[in-house]
Amino acid sequence: MAPTPIPTYRVSDRPNDWPTGAPEAAVELQRLLSIGDRQWHALKHQRSRRGAEQLASALVMLLQSDEPARLKPTAARQQAVELLEHALGWLKGEVSDPGCPSHH
Repeated sequence: MAPTPIPTYRVSDRPNDWPTGAPEAAVELQRLLSIGDRQWHALKHQRSRRGAEQLASALVMLLQSDEPARLKPTAARQQAVELLEHALGWLKGEVSDPGCPSHH
């Protein structure tokens, strides 16, 4: 399946909300980057794959649950920050696969 082109928007299109289609585009990106159960053993040591998966999850959390015009921190922003920090841990080599409990 060919990727769908992502439309561009001017900042003034929807100043108090996310651009139309942005949450759906983020979900599609997350779906594409998600590492499923059957792929986990083959890809678990690919730090950039795990980091990208977490980055996409943070973007989905932010776009689906946050209000961009709201000045005060929201729960969605905090969860997105946590996912971003986890992604950075993977990318920096500070986080690694804990292994499967069923294999111990």
